[in-house]
Amino acid sequence: MSHSQILIIGGGTAGITVAAQLIRKDKSLNISILEPSEKHYYQPAWTLVGAGTYKFEDTERSEARYIPKGVTWVKDKATELNPEKNMVKTAKSGDITYDFLVLAPGLIMAPELLPGLSEAMDKGVVCSNYTNPNHTWEVLQNFKGGNAVFTQPTTPIKCGGAPQKIMYLAEEYFRKSGVRDKTKVIFATPGTVIFGVEVFAKTLNKIIADRDIILKTFYAPVKIDSAKQEITFKYIKGDFDEYSKKLDARIMEKMSGETEITIHYDMLHIAPPQQAPDFVRNSTVSMKEGPGKGWVDVDINTLQHLRFPNVFSLGDVAALPTAKTGAAVRKQAPVVVGNLLHLMKTKKVGDMKYEGYSSCPLVTGYSKMVLAEFKYDNVRDSDPLISTFVDTSKEQYSMWLLKKYVLPRMYWDMMLRGRA
Repeated sequence: MSHSQILIIGGGTAGITVAAQLIRKDKSLNISILEPSEKHYYQPAWTLVGAGTYKFEDTERSEARYIPKGVTWVKDKATELNPEKNMVKTAKSGDITYDFLVLAPGLIMAPELLPGLSEAMDKGVVCSNYTNPNHTWEVLQNFKGGNAVFTQPTTPIKCGGAPQKIMYLAEEYFRKSGVRDKTKVIFATPGTVIFGVEVFAKTLNKIIADRDIILKTFYAPVKIDSAKQEITFKYIKGDFDEYSKKLDARIMEKMSGETEITIHYDMLHIAPPQQAPDFVRNSTVSMKEGPGKGWVDVDINTLQHLRFPNVFSLGDVAALPTAKTGAAVRKQAPVVVGNLLHLMKTKKVGDMKYEGYSSCPLVTGYSKMVLAEFKYDNVRDSDPLISTFVDTSKEQYSMWLLKKYVLPRMYWDMMLRGRA
């Protein structure tokens, strides 16, 4: 059995950033990162890969390059977590005990939660930037017209804006490739609106209207039939009897079941259902009830666990009512680091607070982007410096340049090095 003063589970964006910041503040700390992957990916660029404007290989680097100097890399995965005993079981490295734990293992794709998706995933005309953006690009290039359906599940997902970003890019690509006039672009979402923050929703709704995109809200995907190329949605608003009288003939909607609507697709882009890793969901660190069920039960401001004071969590796995993005991690990491170090010195958590900041760089075309920044309760939280020069609630070429060229460099050279 090995022991770590601070054990970080997860060597993705959150785990590496926290480790880098901790070791910068105190080189004497005994820190271990538990992470099985050899490769580290800059996933925000996968949207651009799926649209053919970024190379997948440019999003991939060796994990070893980013393990901070002075931090021990345990190249293994957690299989069981027992916070009552301050212990983690691993697949092949035995048990690890810890004084303090930082949970940052991210989330996992769970296509099996949507019947028919596992069989259809990344094959033929069904694609997902979340799993294989190169296949998305192949599907776009091969598309000859018909119903192009873009959708997302009812579970929390990484970057809630990603399913619509690829839709905007695809719509522009279809115009370039000459098939737009025989294509219906459909965005079907279980959500009530296109975006939760009103000022950004206003811009997006105008784009949807101007570009003749068919928006379907309250559409929760429940089943995929890849043989028939059909996807079935449950209409979750509650007024189905009234709604069913107005089925959309443009896209050949048909009723199937008491509250279900089936649509034929000629291409389908879907974000698969997502959930916390099994070892988290099966542990007492996770919430057992409510909307955060299965995710790590932390104070939404201090990021300290609500029942195990020596445990902190951040990133995708934490039960936080904000978008799961790398931008959120950039604001969460200093809070975890500051509060953890304060706890180690004084036995009391520090007073640093995370206010729910997240950002969604909403790519709306091949040279346009809306930079949506917000915090808890869907309150706009735009960067004061950028906002002085640019209206980030409108489509901007400068924001596209930020997305494609500046943010990746900031990620690799600043954030993962503990400098941003």
